[in-house]
Order: sequence, then C-alpha cells, then structure tokens
Amino acid sequence: MKRFGSATWNGGLREGKGSVSTESRALETYPYTFFSRYGEKPGTNPEELVGAAHAACFTMSFVRLLGMADFVPEQVDSKSEVVIDKDGDGFSITSVHLTVTAKIPGIDQAAFQSIAAKAKAGCPVSKLMKVEIASEPLSSRESALKGCAVWIAALRASY
Repeated sequence: MKRFGSATWNGGLREGKGSVSTESRALETYPYTFFSRYGEKPGTNPEELVGAAHAACFTMSFVRLLGMADFVPEQVDSKSEVVIDKDGDGFSITSVHLTVTAKIPGIDQAAFQSIAAKAKAGCPVSKLMKVEIASEPLSSRESALKGCAVWIAALRASY
C-alpha cells in the first residue's frame, strides 16, 4: 500500500506561500507559509501534520490491540506535540510528545502499559520516530467515571 501527500510552493521563503494536499483529499490545497510554520499566522505546517499522523496512527494501533485483548474503549484521545528547534543553519525536529488519554472499562495499569507498548511497536509512525513509552494512571479522574479506569500514556521521541 502506498499513500501520498504533496506540496506546492510559489515565491520566496518569507513572502511566498504554499499548499499541501493529501491523496484522499482530506486536505486539498490547504495553505501554509513561513509564518504559519514559524509564527502564529493561519495555515498549517509540516510539524502539525506529522503530529496528526502520529496521533491517528498510534490511536488506531492501540484500539486494535485493545480489541484483541477483549477491551472496548469508550474513548481514546491522542495528541502528538512535535517540537522543532533551530539547529545550526537550519531546523530539526528535536522531540515528540504523544499523550493518550483513554476511558477503558475493566482495564488495569499493567494491561494498559502492555497494550500501549505493543501499540507503539506496531504503529508505523511511532516506528519512524523511535518512541519510548511511559504511562501512569489518572487516579483523580477514576471515581468520576463510575469505575472506568482513565490512563495517560506519555510517549517521547528524541532525535
């Protein structure tokens, strides 16, 4: 299976503008500029798109493995923060922090950690980033959810 994304750019770096598109047309000529990447102007940027891909990929891997272990999540929310820093004459992605919050009836911390580790190993985008997983329970929210465990997995990648 192959998937693609594409980009077009017109003009110089600071005054120019570009657009990104995906094969599925979920994004079609979506704008990006120097200032949407390195500033606060509207538009997207490559790091945001990597973060979205990472969060979506890990979440699907995690949910698949939960199902194989006979757990059905009520909800899984994932957020991948991609950090870009100045590196000599250019820039580098220096870290990625993926946070997953899940409401999963009947799961304990050991099962959660085991399944999260397997999901990391099976997620193609996590493999690309060589992510390490650490997880901990959110016990303060547990009672408010009528016995359903809520867990957070904090995943970090360094380059």
